[in-house]
Amino acid sequence: MPIYEYAPTSGHCEQCKGVFEVMQRLADAKLTACPTCGQPCERRISAVALGGNWSLTDSKIQQSGLTQYKKVEQGVYEKTAGTGGPERIFRD
Repeated sequence: MPIYEYAPTSGHCEQCKGVFEVMQRLADAKLTACPTCGQPCERRISAVALGGNWSLTDSKIQQSGLTQYKKVEQGVYEKTAGTGGPERIFRD
């Protein structure tokens, strides 16, 4: 079963520290409220965990169909490997 990461839609919570993980089946519905504090929540996209014989070189990342970004300055990320997505991502 996959582990899904959730966060309150408000962005912070004193009880659950802003992020919590839930093990759910693929067929299970997304949670809409935090089981600890009851605030509305949303499922977040987590980093892919690669291990074992996987090499994290730029060519392996691209061959896997993934795209890699590296932080170049506060809130700005540039694509370093892969063909999908924009060249730069800007975050607040």
